[in-house]
Amino acid sequence: MSTLSVVIVSYNTREDLRLCLSALRESALPAEVIVVDNASTDGSAEMVRDHYPEVILIEPGHNTWFCGGNNIGVAAASGDYALLLNPDTIAPPDALSTLVEFLDTHPDYAGVTLQLRYPDGGIQRTCSRAPALRYLLLTQTALRWLLPGPRRHAEGSHWYSDWDRTADYDVEAIPGSCVCMRRANLWLDDSLRLYFNEDDLARRFAGHKFRFLAAPAIIHREKSATRSATASRLYFSDLLTYTRKWHGPGAAALMWTLSRPLAWGIALRWRFGRRATG
Repeated sequence: MSTLSVVIVSYNTREDLRLCLSALRESALPAEVIVVDNASTDGSAEMVRDHYPEVILIEPGHNTWFCGGNNIGVAAASGDYALLLNPDTIAPPDALSTLVEFLDTHPDYAGVTLQLRYPDGGIQRTCSRAPALRYLLLTQTALRWLLPGPRRHAEGSHWYSDWDRTADYDVEAIPGSCVCMRRANLWLDDSLRLYFNEDDLARRFAGHKFRFLAAPAIIHREKSATRSATASRLYFSDLLTYTRKWHGPGAAALMWTLSRPLAWGIALRWRFGRRATG
């Protein structure tokens, strides 16, 4: 069986990271584990050094964001395959071996992911098609309110509405929180700091297959590290970067104009919500 490197980018996720690394210690398949700490201030790096000496800890000294941090980790990795894994995940013992075995026996697939579940057992809606411009305009701009019927149709197509994620499935885009690929092929466009990295991968590997495996499931405390006003601002910035890259500058200009009401509304909600709870 081929070797695997697990890359985890952490930013102030100490307790989540502790659970993630403890679970990886129980893996049936030994793996090289690399943590890239993006200048955390909560003692994450110290916790890794003190309690997980087997883990390779990389400290760039500044925030390299999700995509940049994962590129640093993959560059330092030595496995045949690399698994990008969020720090707020808990993998069961057979998760890593399942991913590696699939890629070993399916050389025609570009990558593979596993089912993700919330801590309460609910299945997360991961994996999609690479977002078409129509989908982005109908869901990420003011058109979502003006054209609810077309928006629902676009969402159904984008998210494979006829599939409940309880069975294996070929998909175009797999979630950035659990991406396993051949190490030589895996790099993220670091002009996208936090978001749309899986969609960019889907575009770059268009014509190649990605596989969703329904079992075993990984527990994922979704967005536990990205609930902030800064993350919301980066979301719209990455949206424009992605749109410009794959749909052109004209589409990006249209996206900027039509997304402003949504972006401003979210910014105001963060601002006044913080005041209300401060």
